[in-house]
Amino acid sequence: MDPKNTLEKLKLLKSNIEERIVGKSELVDDIIIALISEGHVLIEDVPGVGKTTLAKALADSLSLSFSRIQCTPDTMPSDISGVSIYNKKTGEFELLPGPVINNIVLADELNRTTPKTQSALLEAMEEKKVTIDGRDQKLPAPFMVIGTQNPAESTGTYPLPEAQLDRFMMKLTIGYPQKEASFDMAESFLKGNLLKKTEPILKAEDILDICKEVKSVTVNEELINYAINITEATRNKPEIAWGASPRALLSLLRCAQAKALYKGRDYCIPEDILDSALLTLPHRLILSPQARMNRLSPNKLLKSITLNIKVR
Repeated sequence: MDPKNTLEKLKLLKSNIEERIVGKSELVDDIIIALISEGHVLIEDVPGVGKTTLAKALADSLSLSFSRIQCTPDTMPSDISGVSIYNKKTGEFELLPGPVINNIVLADELNRTTPKTQSALLEAMEEKKVTIDGRDQKLPAPFMVIGTQNPAESTGTYPLPEAQLDRFMMKLTIGYPQKEASFDMAESFLKGNLLKKTEPILKAEDILDICKEVKSVTVNEELINYAINITEATRNKPEIAWGASPRALLSLLRCAQAKALYKGRDYCIPEDILDSALLTLPHRLILSPQARMNRLSPNKLLKSITLNIKVR
């Protein structure tokens, strides 16, 4: 694929999403980077800021299958993965696929369902398959899980386990819009344009081709060591009980490749590694009790770590 053609397609995808998500350019960049990195995204923010709208805007812009799982305490694992049902006429068991067997899966309010049900997504997110009654069912490519959760309420919620958080490439927040963006959003809403469905502009083949291009972006040895030094430093800081995992390192490198391609380069630079570290690592860091008592945040700790690490 021609690099210029790739950039044009990604810019077109961004502008299509921004018809529904106003004033959040960097956020749209991040979710597109996660898509072409073959990563999953967790969006955590207060109600009403557009978490679900962002996920649907991305799905609507692509000619891909989409499903939404509205997570509740009584949602069962089989409600996500699917079940086998006995057919009396044929005398055989037939597979009824669950909503996870789609290209883009929106797990809305993921922390409102039980850990048992949350774990139904673990295999899908890591291995791109699900096991239903002992039979493996491959998931379509590309495959992306977008989870949302509301941090403002704790009643009736189940915090995501560390193993599941580690499978999300990024944890994003949307935040409240600026005044100018609020005006544009209100004006678009009053004209009836804000809630209309956007037309798909890219196909599965386009995304898969771009994903292949991402994997071909060059990361030299110095930058690989730079990424390793950052992740290792998170494991040696007393304020951090659990540092970045090997999976986190791989996510960091893939994200850096995607960032480079997104900016029109076929090679990574130190800024790609640094930006990707700040994007992919914070939600994976588990702070010590003392650090939590001192109200330290993973983001601040990670920024302080990166200040002391240089590319050699």
